Amino acid sequence: MENQVKMLKERGICADFLSSTQLPHIKEKIHEDLNRGRPSTRLLYVTPELVATSGFKAKLTMLHKRGLLNLFAIDEAHCISTWGHDFRSSYRKLSSLRNHYSDVPILALTATAVPKVEKDVIQSLCLQQPLILRTSFNRPNIYYEVRYKDLLKDVYTDLSNLLKSLGGVCAIVYCLERSTCDVLSNHLLKAGISSAAYHAGLNSKLRTAVLDDWLSSRIQVVVATIAFGMGIDRKDVRFVCHMNIPKSMEGFYQESGRAGRDLLPSRSLLYYGLDDRKKMEFILRNAGGKKSQASSSSDDLLKKSLADFSQMVEYCASPGCRRKKILQSFGEQVSTSFCQKSCDACKHPNQVSQRLEELGRIQNISRRGGPSPIFMSLSSTNLERHDSEFWNRDDEASLSDEDISASDDEVELQSGLSRSKLSSKVGLDEKIEILQRAEELYYRNGDTNKQKSGFSDKNAVSEALREASKMRLLTALEQARQRFVNLLLDPEVSASFLEMECFKRYGKVGKTFYNSQMAATIRWLSSATQEQISHRLIANSSLADNQSEPNSSRSSSSRLVDQEQMLPETTNEKTESTAQVQLSCQLPQLMKISKEKVELPPIPSFAEFANKKRKETEGDLSSSKAHTSGTRQNPVKKTRQQ
Repeated sequence: MENQVKMLKERGICADFLSSTQLPHIKEKIHEDLNRGRPSTRLLYVTPELVATSGFKAKLTMLHKRGLLNLFAIDEAHCISTWGHDFRSSYRKLSSLRNHYSDVPILALTATAVPKVEKDVIQSLCLQQPLILRTSFNRPNIYYEVRYKDLLKDVYTDLSNLLKSLGGVCAIVYCLERSTCDVLSNHLLKAGISSAAYHAGLNSKLRTAVLDDWLSSRIQVVVATIAFGMGIDRKDVRFVCHMNIPKSMEGFYQESGRAGRDLLPSRSLLYYGLDDRKKMEFILRNAGGKKSQASSSSDDLLKKSLADFSQMVEYCASPGCRRKKILQSFGEQVSTSFCQKSCDACKHPNQVSQRLEELGRIQNISRRGGPSPIFMSLSSTNLERHDSEFWNRDDEASLSDEDISASDDEVELQSGLSRSKLSSKVGLDEKIEILQRAEELYYRNGDTNKQKSGFSDKNAVSEALREASKMRLLTALEQARQRFVNLLLDPEVSASFLEMECFKRYGKVGKTFYNSQMAATIRWLSSATQEQISHRLIANSSLADNQSEPNSSRSSSSRLVDQEQMLPETTNEKTESTAQVQLSCQLPQLMKISKEKVELPPIPSFAEFANKKRKETEGDLSSSKAHTSGTRQNPVKKTRQQ
């Protein structure tokens, strides 16, 4: 409204607007003008919400009685229809205008009304034999293109490079979330592209400043949510980008149509991603679930919204002319040659087909893979093979982006470890029993498992992998030093120590577990406090230095290393042995460090661990009962002795 009023005033038309963003004295001035015998205001912009208030209705009635109401113009009229892509209940209430002011003409305007919406608008506003003016939905000056996020290394970089190649053109980038607007705008700024974010999370003063800067070409790109652009009359927008798939063809057409209103060549780009598709489907279904509590027709609306979204998915993820798909969605039938290679599917059909095939393969892999497993491959009916040792929730083998692995790790993980078939309803005790049976079967087979899986060759931790791990740890430690200026440590020594720690824990098990533990260590370095890092690294370094002294009296004593702490050594062999027995059931791995040779104690199996814990629990319960009964029987025994 603000933008349109400004343009009208520049053309000498007395226009104004009322909204919640205006200062009180400005609103009061407008109301005073309306109360005059002949107001200077010729065109007044208001919101549908304001029209529904009793105070403004009284103002309209007063103007009507004085014969000053000449026209009701309803912009974005598709919002009236429940079948429209942007239905608003406040628009629906505008039907009262016809009831109260039957002699005042009504003008409804929209750029995205399909035949069903057009009919609904006419009925809702009670229009009697209206004059209908239509034009084609075709925008021949706009080039339509879709790029696939899952096939790009970095979407933000791809967009930055494209904007630079286009020169300093005026552009709008639409994002689904406010946070994405902020992040992407900062990325473009760092890339040397003048941009600013625009969304409802910013205060009105800042939004107005951004809009003014963009309209006056001080800013090249506005990164905004979809509300931006309604009513903004800038004709030289050359590029409109959607970072997420829109929920309907009507919305996409309206937003992409803000490019090239001066009829000069312009461009529309949509980044399509499989995750974005899932997210939007979830949003639409969730919105339908909320509406079902208040409206009996919510099922029809949900089906309609999902059908609209499927049109957008077809536009992005199926071959064929994109312009033809847009026009068909609005009821226009055209031939494929009508496009004249003004979309990527017609200009580069082979490239688009190839990319769609690659996207289909990625989608199939994603469907087969399912969610990341917490448990290893298990089946209650077939437990012939299991590659697990003691399983730790922190050591999940679903390799993330942080994992360090050879090039074939991901393929090996997918082929070697099938996804978990355990039902989510299975109880914890049942899962433990299944794990125990699988592990017992694994140990009974012995070396056969290793021969079948080719452990000695493919799954071994190579020196190249260890060196790469050290470099990754070194980077993480340098980042930790930047966060904590007072952190005193030698990054290279600490990186070697942490890598050796991971290798000693899981080097014999294989690189899958080694990579997972390495990723967990890197994540820990990024989130740990200065005290935690100092306790783990500096303390360990000092103990290692003491151990290396030739005449040290402690050189022969063993040390127990945990991931979080270093246990103090003892000089008494009996005390050390006792501590080792007590801790063996609590620590997944124990490392025994000596000057001459490094030996690892046997790793307890899951069955041994579970049985040990069960016996300890039963022992605690029995001793507690014995203590209680003994306390109660003591007075009786004492009496008999007397």
